[in-house]
Amino acid sequence: MPDKDPYSAYRARWKAVEAFQKDERKAASLELRWRQLNAAYGLAIGLGLLRPDASEFGIFERWAKLKEKLISQSPQT
Repeated sequence: MPDKDPYSAYRARWKAVEAFQKDERKAASLELRWRQLNAAYGLAIGLGLLRPDASEFGIFERWAKLKEKLISQSPQT
């Protein structure tokens, strides 16, 4: 008797693939994950996808100001 939903076998196979990939990700060592991250970063640089962020320094300046304000408002012991 044919399956009523012709896509159920297809979905079941992809669920099995997803479970296998999830297990692989869980078993990956820190070294492997680090290598994969570096490879992705290198690819992004090679493709010219990363641009320097001019606002990044502004963020550091804001954090420094907040830190100074917190220190100046904290009670001196």
